[in-house]
Amino acid sequence: MIRVLIVDDEALIRSGFELILDAAPDIEVVGAVTGSRAVAEAQRLRPDIVLLDIRMPDVDGLTVLRRLRALSSPPTVAMLTTFDNDEYVATALREGAAGFLLKDTRPAQLALQVRTLAADGVVLSPKVTATVVDGYLTARRRPAGADAVDALSDRERAVLVLLAEGMSNTDIAARLYLSVGTVKDHVSAILTKLRVANRVQAALVAQRAGLLDDDDGGRR
Repeated sequence: MIRVLIVDDEALIRSGFELILDAAPDIEVVGAVTGSRAVAEAQRLRPDIVLLDIRMPDVDGLTVLRRLRALSSPPTVAMLTTFDNDEYVATALREGAAGFLLKDTRPAQLALQVRTLAADGVVLSPKVTATVVDGYLTARRRPAGADAVDALSDRERAVLVLLAEGMSNTDIAARLYLSVGTVKDHVSAILTKLRVANRVQAALVAQRAGLLDDDDGGRR
C-alpha cells in the first residue's frame, strides 16, 4: 500500500482528495491535516507520499516542505497549487519537491500521479508553464542547462524524455527493453551531463529544451 498524507488548509480539498485516493486499492490516505500539523503527523504516520498545499494561511507551504525534507527519513513531497504559473513552484522544486499537481487534476489522474511519485517518478502538471520552468532554471543560474542536452547520447535522450514524462526506472526499462541497472546508469550519466542534482531538475531541463514536444525525442 502507498501511504499518503494530505496537507491543505481547505477541508473540502482534503476530503475530496482523500475520497478519490482511498477508492484506489493500492493507496491508503493515512492522514489529512492542516499545515500546522503536517510535520508532527508525518513523523507519527510515516507516509510514503505527502501532497502539500503550497499556499496556506496558518503556515507557509515552503516552510513545511523544508521541515519535511529535513526529517531523518523524509517522505516524497509533491506540491498542490491552483495556479499553473505559481511563482512559489520554482522555489519548491529547488527545495526538493518531487513535482507539483494542480488542484483541478482529474480524479482519474490523481491515483496515477501518486503511483508515479511512489515509484520515484517525476510529476509535473501538463499545464506547467514556461514561467515556472524559466524561473527555476534562472534561479539555478544554469542558463546553459538546456544546451547540455546536446551532449547526451541518443539513448540518454530517450531515457530523459521518458523520465520527464514521469516514468520510473522500471517503466523506462520495460519501454526501452533495457535492464533496470542499465537505466540507472543512464540516469546517473544524464544528471552528470546536465549538471543537475535530481530527476525533477532533469525533467525541467528536458521541458525547457523542448524534448517533450519532439516527436522523435524518445524514439531514437
